[in-house]
Amino acid sequence: MPVYDYLCNDCGPFTDMRPMAECDDPQDCPRCEMESPRVILTAPAFFCMPTDKRKAHATNERSKHAPKTLDQYKAAHGPGCGCCGTGSRKKPGRLVTKSKSGAVGFPTARPWMISH
Repeated sequence: MPVYDYLCNDCGPFTDMRPMAECDDPQDCPRCEMESPRVILTAPAFFCMPTDKRKAHATNERSKHAPKTLDQYKAAHGPGCGCCGTGSRKKPGRLVTKSKSGAVGFPTARPWMISH
């Protein structure tokens, strides 16, 4: 069950765990037992969320109000940036050598290893 914030006019803010179906219903204050409306006092807690989802939420929030123009995007992602694959530079291919017998070797990777 989620935790919701409520604000009592006499005692101040308090939190309570309620079913989602009752999220908009007022809650009785635990001190004075007066009916108190639900309020939003804190931001949602994303600390339990995986990093990739948290970054995606941050990106969506940033772009929701002011999306980047194409010029701004290109300025942030110059040629060969490597993050989105749109750069003009490509990763060089791996150097492979073949002997007369057909054995394959990778001389730049680990010269001490024997090829299979």
